[in-house]
Amino acid sequence: MRILVCCTHAVSHVFPTVSLAWALRAAGHEVAYAAAQDGLVARSAGFPVIDVLPHLTMAELFGKFAQERPDLMREIEQGIPDLKGAVPGFAYLCSQLTDGTVAAAEAFRPDLILHSEMNGAALIAAAKLGVPAVEQGFGFADATGIPELLAEHMTDAAGRHGVTGLPERRATIEVTPPSMAAGSGGWAMRCVPYNGGGVLPEWLTQRPERPRIGVTFGTVSSLTNGLGPLQQVIEAAPEFDAEFVCALTEAEIEGLGTLPDNVRTASWLPLNALLDTCTAALHHGGAASTLTALHTGLPQVALPGGGYRSIYANAMARRGVGLVSPASGLDTALIGRLLTDRSLYEAAGEVRAEIAAMPSPAELVPRLADLAGA
Repeated sequence: MRILVCCTHAVSHVFPTVSLAWALRAAGHEVAYAAAQDGLVARSAGFPVIDVLPHLTMAELFGKFAQERPDLMREIEQGIPDLKGAVPGFAYLCSQLTDGTVAAAEAFRPDLILHSEMNGAALIAAAKLGVPAVEQGFGFADATGIPELLAEHMTDAAGRHGVTGLPERRATIEVTPPSMAAGSGGWAMRCVPYNGGGVLPEWLTQRPERPRIGVTFGTVSSLTNGLGPLQQVIEAAPEFDAEFVCALTEAEIEGLGTLPDNVRTASWLPLNALLDTCTAALHHGGAASTLTALHTGLPQVALPGGGYRSIYANAMARRGVGLVSPASGLDTALIGRLLTDRSLYEAAGEVRAEIAAMPSPAELVPRLADLAGA
């Protein structure tokens, strides 16, 4: 069986698909990726990658988005409360990817397309080729009716390829722990975090002498929100007898200036390796960050500054595994509670056990083969 994994422009849309892509390849199937901009990081996981939007960087894409659809960009910056509200923005971005995604699919000739959440370009490609489309969701939100709504917003892109509807065979993979599921159904699969590889620094191979908080704000958040939330964390750090490790890009590190003694920066660490040494996590509310912390059994604080990250942050708060602070003003009392509230640690341990009991990526491979008729 040949599988084309179609992802959008972001690292956070690629990483959740890698464990299943590895399972498919380990079972003898041929796997390739179709992605764009920062999503090309799939090559680091060992897969061939087709660039579906060459010669355009992530910053240039978002600049084009802001210029052509300032209304949608404002909504993203202010925060979107549910997936339906995110559809117009994703439809715009995926329309930019459609021609390249269809061309990649026609060149690779897959038997099945596995795609990231809200990827309308992948749905158009699967419909044109007449192959099944399987969405690997990020979880925590009810995605009922989202493909149909995406199709409504992408009629021009679909029309360019003679597509008038959704693929006849579709399925969804749900990685949300059962007690946090939104009820949209789908095939359950354990979240097995992949956050990239790298040589670990010596300090990360040793247990810290005091509580350590892993801090990350993802790869897209800084484009829409800047480094303001991170600066708030750094300013609050001296109030606590804990070490704060900020996983950032080199450019972000250069812009921080002098740091408190208990703040350490690190460029591109695998987040799961960092969190394995941590007491808690503090992040922007991204799905990959939230799920990696849950997989590790850590309580967390989220500062969801835009997009639909508040969906993930609020889901974790409802389950009692984490706390939410406004990105515009970090509540330092929440950091103190993050380090001391045992109920957060107990709930996080329960969710970690739920995740461990879910079907592994390898267990879904036969279901995908059956869907494709392989």
